[in-house]
Amino acid sequence: MPKGYWVSVYRTIADPEKLAAYNKLAPPAVKAGGGRVLSRGTRVEAYEAGIAERTVLVEFDSFEQAVAARESPAYQEALAALADGVERDFRIVEGVD
Repeated sequence: MPKGYWVSVYRTIADPEKLAAYNKLAPPAVKAGGGRVLSRGTRVEAYEAGIAERTVLVEFDSFEQAVAARESPAYQEALAALADGVERDFRIVEGVD
């Protein structure tokens, strides 16, 4: 079964305090949903139309598990803390088995 991935590329970070609040709530929610953080950081080389800002990659055992984790109450609480503190491109993609 193909894995599922969260790909989150931050365009701007307007409120570091909101991001810090999110960063306290999101990791336990991701772990509870079966996710494994593969990359989380600001060391990025951007090419073409890319933006060299914080990029996060999270792996799940399936696409369905990735969607369910995003919709979980625990992750929704993390998103509420983040609110308008950042602008990011967040996607859930299915891997190639």
